[in-house]
Amino acid sequence: MNLEKILAISGKPGLYVLKVQTRTGFVAESLADGKKITVNLKSNVSLLSEISVYTYEGEKPLKEVMDAIATKENNGPAISHKEDNAALAAYFKEVLPTYDEERVYASDIKKILNWYNTLQAKGLIVEETAVEEVVEAAVAEAEAPAEKPKKTKKVTE
Repeated sequence: MNLEKILAISGKPGLYVLKVQTRTGFVAESLADGKKITVNLKSNVSLLSEISVYTYEGEKPLKEVMDAIATKENNGPAISHKEDNAALAAYFKEVLPTYDEERVYASDIKKILNWYNTLQAKGLIVEETAVEEVVEAAVAEAEAPAEKPKKTKKVTE
């Protein structure tokens, strides 16, 4: 799963994909309805690839948390973010047993599950191993030495 160009924009619902950078900001496309919006540089924007979740050992990148959810759900949808807080906390504890319960709020869990389900519905949740295997096979094929043409003897009469 690649979160490099996925954005959360403060004050706007849902997730967006970064399309083009402009002189005064950038253009983003909504994952929900596909509408494009312009966002100026003063807006509070977060790249999902740079978000982390507090754990007792430190911080865990959101990508790893979403990978854990995908593994638990076999790349299917997670529970709804509209469940009660106790159910959400219990689910998140299964996914990330070491999350810091004092610093990760129910609203954070709701946001993460909502984002995961949005990405999953758009088909953006893919197994990294499958992608890595395809890339490794392509690289191995490109690096393999080409077969040399066989030399034939010229017969003269």
